[in-house]
Amino acid sequence: MFSEKHRLTPRAAYGWFHQQSGYIFILVVFFAFLRAGLHAAAPPTLPRPSSSSLAAKARAWIPLIGSKNAKHPIPSLMDTADARFRTKLSRQSTTLAAAVAEYKKRHGRAPPRGFDKWYAFAKKYQFVMVDEFDAVVEDLAPFWDLSGAEVRRRAALVASLPSIDLVRVRDGEARTVNLANGWEDSDNVGGRAGGLKEMLAKFVRDLPDMDFPINAKAEGRVVVPWEHKMYPNLTEDAGASPEILLAPGTFTPDWAGEGSVWDAWRRTCPPASPARRLYDSLGAGWSGAQGGRDRLAEAYHAGTVLSVGGGAGQGEFIFARGTNAEVDFCAAPAAHHEQGHFFSDWRVLPALVPVFSPARARGFGDIRIPSHYYYGGTRRYTYGWDPVNLEQRTFDAMEVPWEGKRDAVWWRGASTGGGSSPPGFGSGYQRHRFLRMASVGLVSGTAADMRRTTPVTFAVPPQPVLNADTPLTGQEVQTYTDAAAYTTVAVPLAALNAEVMDTAFVKSVVPVGREHRFGDATELGTAWGYKYLLDLDGMGYSGHFMAFLASDSVPVKATVYDEFFSGWIEPWVHYIPLSAAYAEIYNIVAYFSGPPPAVLRAANLSSAAAPFHGSPHSADPSVVEEPAEPTPGDAWESDMRPWKDVRRSVERGAKRGAEKGNAPQQPAALVRGAAQEEGDRRLRRIARAGKQWKRTMGRTVDMEVYVYRLALEYARLWADDRDAMSYTL
Repeated sequence: MFSEKHRLTPRAAYGWFHQQSGYIFILVVFFAFLRAGLHAAAPPTLPRPSSSSLAAKARAWIPLIGSKNAKHPIPSLMDTADARFRTKLSRQSTTLAAAVAEYKKRHGRAPPRGFDKWYAFAKKYQFVMVDEFDAVVEDLAPFWDLSGAEVRRRAALVASLPSIDLVRVRDGEARTVNLANGWEDSDNVGGRAGGLKEMLAKFVRDLPDMDFPINAKAEGRVVVPWEHKMYPNLTEDAGASPEILLAPGTFTPDWAGEGSVWDAWRRTCPPASPARRLYDSLGAGWSGAQGGRDRLAEAYHAGTVLSVGGGAGQGEFIFARGTNAEVDFCAAPAAHHEQGHFFSDWRVLPALVPVFSPARARGFGDIRIPSHYYYGGTRRYTYGWDPVNLEQRTFDAMEVPWEGKRDAVWWRGASTGGGSSPPGFGSGYQRHRFLRMASVGLVSGTAADMRRTTPVTFAVPPQPVLNADTPLTGQEVQTYTDAAAYTTVAVPLAALNAEVMDTAFVKSVVPVGREHRFGDATELGTAWGYKYLLDLDGMGYSGHFMAFLASDSVPVKATVYDEFFSGWIEPWVHYIPLSAAYAEIYNIVAYFSGPPPAVLRAANLSSAAAPFHGSPHSADPSVVEEPAEPTPGDAWESDMRPWKDVRRSVERGAKRGAEKGNAPQQPAALVRGAAQEEGDRRLRRIARAGKQWKRTMGRTVDMEVYVYRLALEYARLWADDRDAMSYTL
């Protein structure tokens, strides 16, 4: 084909590539930056609830539009969850022998030594979830590949690092220590270590000597590469040993511009996963592209219940079965831009070391313990806390009866949520995204934001019967059609937020834009005036959850963290789970509390039979008031006609009734449809179930039972002879 003269020899090709290598390198780097957007900060977009692929899945569900026989998915979620929780309760062991047998069945080995004393302790305090300690076994499982001597060596190594405290058990007594600073049983030792020490107090005399390294930070710390988990012997190599990776003299506590949590975390994924492939892990096409939003929606809503309103342009509404702790960032790496813990400034520990933390996100290797915020009483985190007598009361003095609570979402917090490693991604953090969505219309926003609508599906409330040919008396005007068919309408987000949202930052930890609402700091008890209490992650888990459960309101929780109680509590029974996309919050409120006035205005329907006690940002909606007269060209002008017809009919009927000696009847402002009554009943059921759970399974003594069981399992791993540390009947 080619003559010998023109043939490209290997040596000539090598010479050409060598000469052009600089240009080739620049082109490759340029393409990578252009296509992948390396460390390009995502714009502060509002969350998008749906994607085309989700819509395709949703078509399998029953359309709700216009059908009185259609069923909303929330009751099914609640009933299924209730049955699941009741089944779990019914199967708990009631004898020591049964508990031992169940342990062997689940975990394939005998329980740890001291199991009989633990069981007696649990029964003494009427502990409920006797068999539900899979979290303990899961957290400690990797350490079975290490000898007892190696576990002790690694515990000693990590205990000398910054932001690590120690709870040391010796001769049946516990004390707190900070080796890095030389503190012992000092107030300078972190509160988490102090909390664990208190939790051990009732049974520490029965424990062998051991050390608990405690994470002093809110964020997770332990990130073990996939290869090290699959092949533990790799850590014997000089470059991968904990001594090299965590050497106190060279280990720096923050990233200092070198690396990030995400760079370390994605190495926990399998080699073939998208997160491990450089191109995908950088989030190609993420910045504002619809493809990025679709991947985010897919990641957050995998395994959720979907239902579609039907019809072009109606969209869908989405309800999560549980929290976001199961989001697979290995499969959907672009979604990591929306979670602040991947941008923490604190360097993670890239080796298998025992570190005890109050929460654990997927992919992290921390060992869960109850939060000291849950165990100890404080004004900021404890329901019913008496700051004078320093004790917790059963009933909070600021509690509000259910009928007096607002049908609105309440949240207050600081603008935390992540660090700056790398910088530029703060707008995507959990709290910032929600506040930006919930603040539209309450603070200055872009013109596009002010025009934005969101689809809301709701049961049409009973509508007044209007007949111009039939004179109406004051009594007759209170007759309503039996509506209750579901419909979906696009509602201006600004109007909806004014009636549904009371959320704000109260402290600016990091600079945020004008599109986030700020408010004054309030007492924790202010929240009890609202039916929906939003619980969002900050730098780590949220410390308010137990207080919210203890109240007479309903927690609405979005989190990527599992905690010690995650296997004991049931979403949709004790609280409402919320996806990290947040967009379903408006449909949640519309189902339980009925459509807000803004929804009915958008649908050109009367709200006379749909009282809504919403956010204080709006006029008091518990009283049916005539809207202000529209100005020419007002978008809501057509909405005034039903109101004017009702007013004229009422005036005519009242006049004629007065002539006959009948007292005029007041407008039926408090009449509610069956769907709204059912929604409120179900919402109150969740509030009561959550409160009962806190009283029976979220007590401080339940936390002690958990720590006791954890300590026995950890003591067996700490020992040289683990068989001798097992329990037999």
